[in-house]
Amino acid sequence: MTTASPPPFTLPSLPKIFHNLISPFPLLTYPPVTVPNKRTVTAPTLWIVPPLSTTPDTKPDFLSADVECLKWQAHLALRGVHAQVRWDVDAAGALGGRLPCLQVPSEVAKDKDGELLAAHNIPGWIVENAGEQLGELEGYTNEEARDESRAWIALLEGDVHAALALSQPAPSFVLHTLLQVPFAHEPQSAEKILSPPPAPLSGLLSLVQPLGKRLAVGGVHARYHEAVAALSERLGTDRWFLGSAEPTALDALAFAYLHTLLNSTDELRIEVARRVNLVSWERRVYEQVRSSFESSGSS
Repeated sequence: MTTASPPPFTLPSLPKIFHNLISPFPLLTYPPVTVPNKRTVTAPTLWIVPPLSTTPDTKPDFLSADVECLKWQAHLALRGVHAQVRWDVDAAGALGGRLPCLQVPSEVAKDKDGELLAAHNIPGWIVENAGEQLGELEGYTNEEARDESRAWIALLEGDVHAALALSQPAPSFVLHTLLQVPFAHEPQSAEKILSPPPAPLSGLLSLVQPLGKRLAVGGVHARYHEAVAALSERLGTDRWFLGSAEPTALDALAFAYLHTLLNSTDELRIEVARRVNLVSWERRVYEQVRSSFESSGSS
């Protein structure tokens, strides 16, 4: 006598009302995503903040809208180092969370990704890889010009940069303070640039703890106007600043600030635009820097 096997266990079907509820949201299975093959880094590539115009219907400018990135673009181009640029990398993916970074081929690690250098390591890489070495004078005509260049660099990165930082739109309190939305590219505040730094809003001997900064906007703008006038007078009709025969680090820095100022707010732009020699000099260097990245096949 044989006994019948018990029927297989089946889950009870869902009521029709649940079928109707989940029918607009079917469970779909997609094929696995294939990881594209990495392209070997064969040329130095500078990661930058996007240019002002990157729309498909306009010709790409290749020059970053950020003055810090543009400094190194100009430095590479004027030293004759052919490099590519890319602006599809967010600042959060850069070293230290700040752009620019220079991605160079790695001969030691034999890695397709190459080696990534922070901005402060770019000068050392240029010295090792540039065809012509500048020597102790760094491309200037004599020691006096080299020492004078330090003062002009401090002026550009101090008074001029402070005015440029003040012209940037104020960060949104709701987005960046309440909602904690990260900056696409965090701006550098003028308080960190000025020397000496501005005093706090509350006195040191008051009952209220020192809070905020007492920033004299009028003083910053006055020093900016004086700096631009001095820069124009020092350039004169020379081909390069301080009478150098070839472009130097000061020329790269001056171009980055002049180009950014000419694309800034009217108050800053007009002060530079009324100096004919600065505008014509910026246009000439602009063509040289831009053509360097066009010929390198940047995209």
